[in-house]
Amino acid sequence: MKTLIGGAVAAVVGLICLIVWFGEFLQLLAGAVPVMLLIGGGLAIYLGYDEIKDTWKKDTSTDASKTGEVEKFKQEIDDLKKEIETLKTDKPGA
Repeated sequence: MKTLIGGAVAAVVGLICLIVWFGEFLQLLAGAVPVMLLIGGGLAIYLGYDEIKDTWKKDTSTDASKTGEVEKFKQEIDDLKKEIETLKTDKPGA
């Protein structure tokens, strides 16, 4: 309950101060908005660059793993072909 009353009193005092010092508030706002935009824009540029860099890393790592998988499957196919040939020559009951 104390928090609710304290919050209401702070909101009323803040509204009164905003009305009394509205010109100063606008001046402060005019100085703060460009700075916030610069900081926010810089952060967005950094995060976008970091995301692109991660995407490039994933692309190169997937290409390398695909090449390894292809070689593995080729080797497995060759082994199976050899096994089929040995089974053809070693027919049971012949």
